Amino acid sequence: MGALMIQGTGSNVGKSLLVAGLCRAARLRGISVAPFKPQNMSNNAAVTPDGGEIGRAQALQARAAGLAPSVHMNPVLLKPETDRAAQVVVQGRAVARAAAADYGALKAQLMGAVLDSFARLRAAHDLVLVEGAGSPAEVNLRARDIANMGFARAADVPVVLAGDIDRGGVIAQIVGTQAVIDPADAAMIRGFVINRFRGDPSLFDAGRVFIAQRTGWPDLGLVPWFADAALLPAEDAVDLRRTRGTGGLHIACPMLSRIANFDDLDPLAAEPGVRLTMVPPGQALPGDADLVVLPGTKSTRGDLAFLRQQGWDVDLAAHLRRGGRCLGICGGYQMLGRWVHDPEGHDGDSGSTPGLGLLDVETRMAPDKRLTRAQGTALGQPVEGYEIHMGRTEGPDCARPFAHVPGPDGATSPDGRVAGTYLHGLFSGDAFRAAWLGQFGAASALDYGAGVETVLDRLAAHLEAHLDIDQIFALAR
Repeated sequence: MGALMIQGTGSNVGKSLLVAGLCRAARLRGISVAPFKPQNMSNNAAVTPDGGEIGRAQALQARAAGLAPSVHMNPVLLKPETDRAAQVVVQGRAVARAAAADYGALKAQLMGAVLDSFARLRAAHDLVLVEGAGSPAEVNLRARDIANMGFARAADVPVVLAGDIDRGGVIAQIVGTQAVIDPADAAMIRGFVINRFRGDPSLFDAGRVFIAQRTGWPDLGLVPWFADAALLPAEDAVDLRRTRGTGGLHIACPMLSRIANFDDLDPLAAEPGVRLTMVPPGQALPGDADLVVLPGTKSTRGDLAFLRQQGWDVDLAAHLRRGGRCLGICGGYQMLGRWVHDPEGHDGDSGSTPGLGLLDVETRMAPDKRLTRAQGTALGQPVEGYEIHMGRTEGPDCARPFAHVPGPDGATSPDGRVAGTYLHGLFSGDAFRAAWLGQFGAASALDYGAGVETVLDRLAAHLEAHLDIDQIFALAR
């Protein structure tokens, strides 16, 4: 069949979910399919079986396709460290830190890796479904683009353009995209999709006709709002500004400025007995929380400063005085210690930052990033997850490890109310999650993995019902 690319009229218009749903739809039709995103910008990363890292969205798409994640599904991953700089990961390995102003010059060197990874997937599968990044209408970035039309033209991959009607102005989104991009780029677009519609679809029939007539692009369908999307791992932190669940166990998680791998909490949010509050900047940690989780972060020392700016350190101290508990995951674990040392500037500016002092450990950043999948035991139950960090943490509280995978991982305070671990993804395991929630008196009978599979099947059925899937797949070449 070949390949087809889904580009969007902007960021967060639902491209990732569309590709995941199309991957599952193709798989259910018996098509060997793989996802691909040339360039992603996200601190929500997954570790592949061969020890590389890719965006979590591509890991979910791989699951939808029935595949193990591969570094070739997302050959360029940008992990923001500050507002103006990011770590550059190429085919799973961190190769550089680049300021935003310098990244454009680096792009020319990355197209080779992008095309190499794409060729590998094309050779191994009948269909490759490609996800763009941002929008092709960002004409100021077109000259060295590897994420949208630059890739589509270089690899000769036809494009379907998706617009998001929920944010308003979808006619202008699609027609305006055609108006500003180069005619040769516009010629790569073979149809459009309207995403996230609410209400009576017939009310937008005239709008769809107008777009088709004005652009000359075929109308490939209108996708109604898919509420179950909230049950799948989110990639963008903007999607997390909400409270999920109504259960009696209240878990609070502060939204750090460089929050990473926040889908660690998704299995907890799916539990009927849990209420999860993601606390945005400017708001206090809720006083009735039973547990505060400090999540992963791409910049531990930077987010320690951010946490203190919000007053969350004061809130956390009050929470513990009230008898609450705290769990730190990866960067959050590092924050709980006495110091975070980075004398050579491996994870930002060089220097040392005092931690929260809630665990008797210290972290020293190292040049080598640990990327590995891990499995072992915790609370007497099997546990598995993955590690993705640069620091090494040691201290007396490590004598009370959080888990054994198979060596000791993490640390626990003498009173047992503060703990830290380097394991991401640990709550996906049903047995461990049930045992962990049992410490708080919350029961669990949830099969989290089966729930994700069910939602992916529903997503595929949703797209089959509302898109011309036959025509979409026929566009691939």
